[in-house]
Amino acid sequence: MRILVLGGSGFAGRAIAELAVARGDQVTVFNRGSRPPVPGTRLLSGDRLAVGGLDALRDGEWDAVVDTWSAAGEVVGETARLLSRRAGHYTYISSRSVYLFDETGHQPGLTEDAPLVPADDPQYAGDKLRGEQHASTFDGPVLLARAGLILGPYEDIGRLPWWLRRLAEGGPTLAPGPRDLPLQYIDVRDLAAFVLDNAAAGRSGPFNLVSPSGFTTIGEFLDTAAAITGGHADLRWTDPQTILDAGIEPWIQLPVWLPPGPLHRFLHTGDVSRALAAGLRCRPVRDTIADTWAWLPDTPPQRPDRPVVGLDPRVEAKVLAQR
Repeated sequence: MRILVLGGSGFAGRAIAELAVARGDQVTVFNRGSRPPVPGTRLLSGDRLAVGGLDALRDGEWDAVVDTWSAAGEVVGETARLLSRRAGHYTYISSRSVYLFDETGHQPGLTEDAPLVPADDPQYAGDKLRGEQHASTFDGPVLLARAGLILGPYEDIGRLPWWLRRLAEGGPTLAPGPRDLPLQYIDVRDLAAFVLDNAAAGRSGPFNLVSPSGFTTIGEFLDTAAAITGGHADLRWTDPQTILDAGIEPWIQLPVWLPPGPLHRFLHTGDVSRALAAGLRCRPVRDTIADTWAWLPDTPPQRPDRPVVGLDPRVEAKVLAQR
């Protein structure tokens, strides 16, 4: 296939481009050229926010386009319209954040038909929803890949890299409980495989892209990561309320983790039956953690548009001293 990846040098885009090259596809990536391109790809340079920034895309035809844009959704519409009639399929990497979160509580099993955030939502969720809406101006089949928590090599948010580096340091380590708390995430390479397979199949519509609920737990996740990083960490499992009472912010200061409750059910108990029926396959958690550890450079890249994650060692030590 002739594949155009809008992005293609960062986390998800890089995984998609790498897999497409490995499969023998002809891969073009379009981005600002600020990072080295995936070997075997053809690079077209441009800034989607600049006047004339799409000029490099005004010629050419592709079988499939994968758009990884994660900021203002209106930008997606410009490329979708520009590539109409010159591409056979359009995938937009969206997010499960487009679903409306109800503070009164969510039941497990949120599907693709769940209510969405308002179209004028000014936050990330609104950007992703508007990206979906603008992607739909493409004149062919459009697949909306509503990814949840994405982990794996090249992660530039820093969630799994932070845990790996912390566990490698060893010693008493704050482990947020309960141990059997289910996690839903997707390995970025499994996301890439799903996107490319379904572009080839011409599928359209929204898909929740995370592992099945209960695919792993916070206990298995941290136990596995501790073993892979050398077994130096002494995990001290701590009650969620103790963590919250200490003022520690879930998800940001303790990446990946959310305490039991409505937000956890919202993000970690979604229905993925539609994606599974369309071929989603999820590799074991050990593979995701081991391969990320093998890749992890001394200084992991950090996206400037996302908050820095991780817990201050002084705060961690204070909580552990109170146990």
